[in-house]
Amino acid sequence: MTPPLDERRRWLALYVLCMGVLMIVLDTTIVNVALPSIRRDLRFTQTSLVWVVNAYMLTFGGFLLLGGRLGDLYGHRRLFLIGLASFTASSFACGLSTTQTALIVARAVQGVGGAVVTAVALSLIMDLFTADADRAKAMAIYGFVCSGGGALGALLGGVLTTALNWHWIFLVNIPIGTAVYVACLRLITPDHTDARETQLDVAGALTVTASLMLAVYAVVNGNEAGWTSVQTLALLAAAAILLATFLIIEARVSHPLMPLAMFRLRNVVVANIVGVLWAAGMFAWFFISALYLQLVLGYDALKVGLAFIPADLVMAAFSVSWSAKIVARFGLRAPAAVGLLLAAAGLALFARAPVSGTFMLDVLPGMILLGFGAGIAFNPVLLAAMSDVSQKDSGLASGIVNTAFMLGGSLGLAVLASVAAARTQATGTLIAGYHLAFVVGAIFVVIAAVIGGASIRTRGAPVTLS
Repeated sequence: MTPPLDERRRWLALYVLCMGVLMIVLDTTIVNVALPSIRRDLRFTQTSLVWVVNAYMLTFGGFLLLGGRLGDLYGHRRLFLIGLASFTASSFACGLSTTQTALIVARAVQGVGGAVVTAVALSLIMDLFTADADRAKAMAIYGFVCSGGGALGALLGGVLTTALNWHWIFLVNIPIGTAVYVACLRLITPDHTDARETQLDVAGALTVTASLMLAVYAVVNGNEAGWTSVQTLALLAAAAILLATFLIIEARVSHPLMPLAMFRLRNVVVANIVGVLWAAGMFAWFFISALYLQLVLGYDALKVGLAFIPADLVMAAFSVSWSAKIVARFGLRAPAAVGLLLAAAGLALFARAPVSGTFMLDVLPGMILLGFGAGIAFNPVLLAAMSDVSQKDSGLASGIVNTAFMLGGSLGLAVLASVAAARTQATGTLIAGYHLAFVVGAIFVVIAAVIGGASIRTRGAPVTLS
């Protein structure tokens, strides 16, 4: 656990941590804009190009849970710095890559570093802010960075790729990562761990990481390989077997990587279910709406990025100025439900966007509602996911909720892309496929709102699991 800092240093530390997380969040979308340039320069085929994205997603999704738990065992600050150094160094390697293999390997290492930073940063924030009001405000700022950073990545990717070249979408991480590393050394107190806390469940770590990596690979390649193909079914079956093995190991070892008692904590379970469904819907917003703007309305990459700015601004206003006050006034349950319903309404508005749509009438209203919804809901959902565990197990809880968001988003995108493709093929119109995808995404988020509104409870005393 990190000892308390003075007030000014705590908030400076928060901003530094959020800058590190923003760098990771940006990297999940900034690359998409540059893929055509990468394909041309490094002579990727259309099939092999997907590994520029998949190599990152595979290791990122696979190491989230392990990264969070390692932070609990060996120190949140220590693991954050290790993950940050790994991500920054591999970003440099990506930027200098001149071959397909070099870029893909560097992207895989980036994913490991990004997973560790993402999982541990939330724990560090929980360590730094223990008072409810301060923690709610800090989590609101963190939530805005997570939810708004993806859209900013698309804009920044377009600017850097157009003005310079694709190498700079990676090289821009070098000064940011270095500055964050140095600032963390100065602002965050070193960890204090004892020998008992450093016992790692190696068998559990190997099985759960392998299980998650196989599941992520099966999901992100499901549309291309076919959801009923031998490859997809075999990968999912192997992931399920490894997960079952992991659960058996955790029930028997004296120092489990993930104590199974975690799943008896109501808010942890509910928040993760909500996170899976919400991420599935939000990926529909970001990726499907970007396709609508590009392929139907004819926007270029820069205009697509600019189109998301209104949602980001609304998200920022609510996350930074109002979210903590709303949570303090109404608790976790009502804001989570209301925010999710507003986000669902935004998706529903996109489901009626016409072929000859205009930004002001057919894009902006949905963006504004989605900004309101994310700005209100993200904070209480994250607080619910972390509220039932002690600081000693916060890394594990953070790793689980980030894994839920990541897998939910990947699975949701795969499902919605399949739905859109099937509807487009049946009707012969691209817009019909997008409309159905938005409707299904809205349904996912409505279900999340109902579950969250019915089941999230006021925080009780945190439980120490290990």
